[in-house]
Amino acid sequence: MKKYLLFLLICVGLISCQDPNNTSNPPATTTTQKPMPKIDYPSFDGEATKALIQKQVDFGPRVPGTPTHKACADWLEATLKQSADKVIVQKSEVTVYNGKQVPMYNIIASFNPDNKERIMLSAHWDTRPFADQDVERVNEPIEGANDGGSGVAVLLEIAKMLKQKPVKLGVDIMLWDVEDYGKGAAETYCLGSQYWSKNKHIFNYRAKYGILLDMVGAKNAIFYQEGTSLNYAKFVVDKVWKAAHESGYRSYFSFDKADPITDDHLFINALAGIPTIDIIQYDQHSPEGFFPQWHTHEDNMEQISSKTLKAVGQTLVKVIYDEDAR
Repeated sequence: MKKYLLFLLICVGLISCQDPNNTSNPPATTTTQKPMPKIDYPSFDGEATKALIQKQVDFGPRVPGTPTHKACADWLEATLKQSADKVIVQKSEVTVYNGKQVPMYNIIASFNPDNKERIMLSAHWDTRPFADQDVERVNEPIEGANDGGSGVAVLLEIAKMLKQKPVKLGVDIMLWDVEDYGKGAAETYCLGSQYWSKNKHIFNYRAKYGILLDMVGAKNAIFYQEGTSLNYAKFVVDKVWKAAHESGYRSYFSFDKADPITDDHLFINALAGIPTIDIIQYDQHSPEGFFPQWHTHEDNMEQISSKTLKAVGQTLVKVIYDEDAR
């Protein structure tokens, strides 16, 4: 009993001796993080995207300066007008590697054009005027189902989704022309994106970042983290690869690194100053570097996989709608 009373006295004394103004040991508090909003991601349709590649291939090779090139340009413009808030066709003439001048049509579709917070998605839509990696018919143009057609088709399908399930974020879809009419020096390639980088469609145009698609439709494709993308925009690479893995497409998006390459994103980074990455099937350890049918007449619909298109498209969907939710 005495022990019990002594214990009570000690407790009372300790309590009474506490300084109410003493903050050296404040009471423990708990903090709760704001929960991430639940996002209803649209489902990207790989089969519908494959049909959009077929539509481009049906025009024939889209070589700048040919009737099929102009016909496809008109179709792309009309198709994007069905979804986008605004479509601009940037027209000019550019000089290719052999001194020939060809018409150029950069086709730009904008969603929420008044929103200053923007991201840009792009791909080139022209095709190679010769099959320099083939062993026959080397001087004839290729169909370009994957190299040209695939990236464009993914973005056309994304445009349809943005129409059906709008976002508040500003999104620009850029289809570059005269990308594949080069030979030799790096600056002979990517003439459409080079032109835009020096002559933007809107004065002082800015975007938070850009994502370029090139050769994103082949069977069993693997996309490595390409060097130019890492050098200029590692944070975008991290964002996209994280989205791919969280969406269940880790088998397509490898964390292995690849050497820097020349593609449209190089000039967008260096000339326009917009951090931009390239999702491209490129592996410097393979004999071709790019996918096996690259710049050959076998770059046709037989090489296209709706599963690969789905993996790339659904990854972009997550990036866009996550960005919109921030």
